[in-house]
Amino acid sequence: MTWAQQTALGYGLLGFLVIWGTVVIPQLLSQYARFGRVLPRRLAGTAAVTLYACLALAVVFLPLPGPGTAPLEQVVQPVPFQWVSDVGIELTKHDQPASEALFTQTFQQLAMNVLLFVPLGLFGRARWKLGVVAATLLGFGLSLLVEICQVTANFGTAPFAYRIFDVDDLMANTLGALLGWIVAALALALLSSAGAPAAGRATWPARGDQPRPWQPAGPVVAGRAAVPHAGLPTRPLRSRP
Repeated sequence: MTWAQQTALGYGLLGFLVIWGTVVIPQLLSQYARFGRVLPRRLAGTAAVTLYACLALAVVFLPLPGPGTAPLEQVVQPVPFQWVSDVGIELTKHDQPASEALFTQTFQQLAMNVLLFVPLGLFGRARWKLGVVAATLLGFGLSLLVEICQVTANFGTAPFAYRIFDVDDLMANTLGALLGWIVAALALALLSSAGAPAAGRATWPARGDQPRPWQPAGPVVAGRAAVPHAGLPTRPLRSRP
């Protein structure tokens, strides 16, 4: 992780503390008004989404170019899978074997772009109940918006474009959202199967610790068991003379 990325994460964490400190009190009051109590899961979910948004925006846009920052020579990278060639170039430049490919800065940057959008896919499935196509399109759309923002110098608010519009970044971000959705779907399926009640009829313990199906004590009449009369004792009817 570069110094710039560490600095961006620090600003993102600071931004989260400021924003969360501002919205947590109104959220607590709203939960008390609506439900009469605090809902920890909703509170934690809102905190997680806010933290992710702050860190992601900080990593994408910070640090801003300073007075001594030189403009980029290339602002658009339109070739898919260009990162493969860049890994080879970096290995050759530092005279490293192919086994070191995973430790190159190019590959680590690609991996970070994938991981950056994994939480988005997780939230899409677990919190927003999106399908796999919707979650993937959401990741693609947000990544495309970020790339357009970068190539236009934050829509003209920055002095020049200081980040590259990279097709590989677009692909990596979309893949990250898809992987996050898959992980969340698998986790929810495992939790659902582990907590599902056993299906079938009720059983009673029998001799030898072997359960046996429950059977009614008497004959079933109109869908329920007939129970002997428990009131006054009955006597036989006498025939009239």
